[in-house]
Amino acid sequence: MSAVWLIEALFPLVPNHFPRNLVARKPASKGLSRNAFEEGNLADPWPTEIRLSKDRRTLTVAFDSGEGHALPAEYLRVFSPSAEVQGHSPKERKTVGGKAAVAILSVEPVGNYAVRLHFDDMHDTGIYAWDYLLKLGREREERWAGYLEELKAKGLSR
Repeated sequence: MSAVWLIEALFPLVPNHFPRNLVARKPASKGLSRNAFEEGNLADPWPTEIRLSKDRRTLTVAFDSGEGHALPAEYLRVFSPSAEVQGHSPKERKTVGGKAAVAILSVEPVGNYAVRLHFDDMHDTGIYAWDYLLKLGREREERWAGYLEELKAKGLSR
C-alpha cells in the first residue's frame, strides 16, 4: 500500500481550514508567495493530495487546479530547493550526480505552504513549496533534459 497524505491529514492543526471535499484552498488572510509576485502568477497552487509510492521512488502531487504530477525521487533530489544544491546564487548551483537509486524516506509538512522531503542519502534540507512542486511538474521534461546534458558535460553519471 502506498503512503497517502490528504492535505487535511498533513495539516490537522488548522481547524476549519479545509472543506470536507478535500479541495483545499489558502485562507483569504494569507498573502501571496514571493514567487507568485516574481512570476506574475497571482493564483497560488494548492495541493489536494500528496502520495508517496510503495517503493518510495515517486511522489505524486494533485493540485486544486486539476493538475497532477508524478515526480520521481531522483528528479526531486537533484532539483532540491536547498542551498546545498541551489547555492545562494545561480553561479553556485551544483549538478548532483549519482542519485538514480535515491528514495524518499518521509514527507514532513512545513507550515501550511510546503513539505520537507527526507531522502535515503540523508539529504533533508530542501523545503518544497507548493508553487515549486507545481513548477517542477510543469517543467519536468525540459529540466530533466538539461540535467542529463549537464551530467554528460561534467562527466558525471546518474
